[in-house]
Amino acid sequence: MVIKGMLGLISIFNNISLSSYIQSPDISTELSHPISGWIWWGFVAFIILLLIVDLKWVMNKPHKINTREAAIYSTVWIALGLLFMFVIWGWMGGKEAFQYLTAYLVEKSLSVDNVFLWAVLFSYFQVPSQYQHRVLFWGIFGALAMRAGFIFAGIALLSSIHWIIYVFGAILLVTAYRIYKQEDNEEDFSNNAIIRFVSKYVPQTDHYREDKFVVVENGKRLATPLLTVLIVIELSDVIFAVDSVPAVLAVTQEKFIVFSSNAFAILGLRALYFLLADLKDRFVYLNNGLAIILAFVGIKFLISELYKIPTFLSLSVIAVVLTITIIISVRHTREQEKVKSS
Repeated sequence: MVIKGMLGLISIFNNISLSSYIQSPDISTELSHPISGWIWWGFVAFIILLLIVDLKWVMNKPHKINTREAAIYSTVWIALGLLFMFVIWGWMGGKEAFQYLTAYLVEKSLSVDNVFLWAVLFSYFQVPSQYQHRVLFWGIFGALAMRAGFIFAGIALLSSIHWIIYVFGAILLVTAYRIYKQEDNEEDFSNNAIIRFVSKYVPQTDHYREDKFVVVENGKRLATPLLTVLIVIELSDVIFAVDSVPAVLAVTQEKFIVFSSNAFAILGLRALYFLLADLKDRFVYLNNGLAIILAFVGIKFLISELYKIPTFLSLSVIAVVLTITIIISVRHTREQEKVKSS
């Protein structure tokens, strides 16, 4: 199933020719290296290999992933993402490598909010910890396919409709304001339309059946609650993609850089979830940091005709904002703990 799905991704890449898009001189990055079909084949084959290793090794036996295990996996995924920057550097050049790193950091930072949403969702549905990794595996697999569509559609719009840059910039600024005003990451799923629709029209079991999404009982094929959780995760990623894809496209419109940075950032989210899920209350200033990042890239879109913000400056701003957000969040949490203990 994994291979068939990823082969579908490859067919999308092959059917979309780079020459079919006329790059806008105001906002686009000129391609110094054409991206041939075999490069897409090779990259997607590498992603398939990583997914198969994850499926056959990490998920071979359903189990609860502890903090130590999650830290190891997170380190491996982040290392892979950062090492790929040097592949870009050797192949395309330093400028493109910095664009990749900036896009990777943007996607990774914005995905943290998604990770905390998963924690709330799993808690609401009382998903056993040993089955959570399986749900996230298929959720992220679907996210890769959907992101590919969002990325190509976004680049096509930027290439063909010049004023769309202002729409994307406005979306990012509005989202930045919404995140800044958001008081917490809690979400009420009791009246969620998706959940009510699935519960009403999709026959399902009352309880979980190990790590199965669909089972056959009394001659009937039934969904389990695990499938409902997966559907909500997939659709929530669509909402997050509306924010994150325009943010990454503000960095570069090079398809390969955008997709590869998204792919590596998304692939590591499962491990990041198990590492950070219990720490969501400690990142008290996360929304402020994400709002600043989104506002910055939104402004970058809006002023792109007047001034092109250098990639290195963008990378520096994002890195500084993330660092400050983490530091002041940790300090605030420690001060709160001291007050409680005194």
